Amino acid sequence: MKVVSVNTPSAAYEVKIGTGLLERLGEEVRSRTRAERAMVVSGEHVFPLYGKRAVESLRKAGIKAEPLVFPSGEETKSLARFGELLNALTAFQMSRSDCLIALGGGVTGDLTGFAAATYQRGIAYVQVPTTLLAAVDSSVGGKTAVNLSAAKNQVGAFYQPAVVLCDTETLSTLPQRELRAGYAEVIKYGILGDADLFDTLQQGSFTQEEIIETCVRMKADIVAEDEHDFGRRRLLNLGHTFGHAVEARSGYALLHGEAVAVGTAMIARAAVRMGMLDARSRDAIVETLDRFGLPTATDYEADELYELLLLDKKISSGKLSLIVPLGIGWCEAVPVDRGELRQWLEAAYD
Repeated sequence: MKVVSVNTPSAAYEVKIGTGLLERLGEEVRSRTRAERAMVVSGEHVFPLYGKRAVESLRKAGIKAEPLVFPSGEETKSLARFGELLNALTAFQMSRSDCLIALGGGVTGDLTGFAAATYQRGIAYVQVPTTLLAAVDSSVGGKTAVNLSAAKNQVGAFYQPAVVLCDTETLSTLPQRELRAGYAEVIKYGILGDADLFDTLQQGSFTQEEIIETCVRMKADIVAEDEHDFGRRRLLNLGHTFGHAVEARSGYALLHGEAVAVGTAMIARAAVRMGMLDARSRDAIVETLDRFGLPTATDYEADELYELLLLDKKISSGKLSLIVPLGIGWCEAVPVDRGELRQWLEAAYD
């Protein structure tokens, strides 16, 4: 088992990575919280696979456990589902000393974490990621949110989990499309700060546990320095600015990781045209995304994406920070105004 410590100004916790961790859920909750009750929040595809084991582990530890299962998909990250979850917590008589369990991917983690941040002004929650994308990225760092109809992740909070348990056995049941989508985030980490990781991905000689640990350690270092996304943490948005626009325009038919892959390829192309990245690095980025079976282009036109970009929550004082690759393992945040943003977007197309 690998253990990564995350130390942010608001909280310190561990990310545990290995096999058989689902069976240890109850003892982890018992040792880290005062919970007498726990609600296991999960999606309709994940809960039949792992929900019973999670609930039984909690009950063995003397914790009264109740499942709440939502439909799978990005649509679940809504204010309506958020309200349903809060009402369910009240009906289950959850107190401030109790605990929420997020059993699933990024959607489940975001929704559950936001409910934990706000129910009775904050209760404990545990992330149990069951997708590669959630394991390497969204389960760590405390970003929680739901979507509005106009844009993604517009309502949320920074709220750290009590512990993250990444049972790598759960990745064995992932559909190949979901697994590929997770590698988009792994590739992102290589581009933004770890050339050795990027080379490893190109060579294909790695284990999932090693990849997850590498990405989590990188994210832990970043969020320890910048918990609330005002500085270095913005680098984690590589590929996300254009990617979120593509994802929203697709009506969330694209998986988040697929949209990030498209956004990463787009910003690499734009960086070359803006004279900030060499063509060889751009080609390496696009070819690596392609090698993992990820999309690298969109059929949506610039006009269709531009208005969505203007809704990006990272806009501040009329400028948006674009995360631009300057080489493999090296990115910088580049502030651009609305006029420049249009130029960058048009430069992102083949």
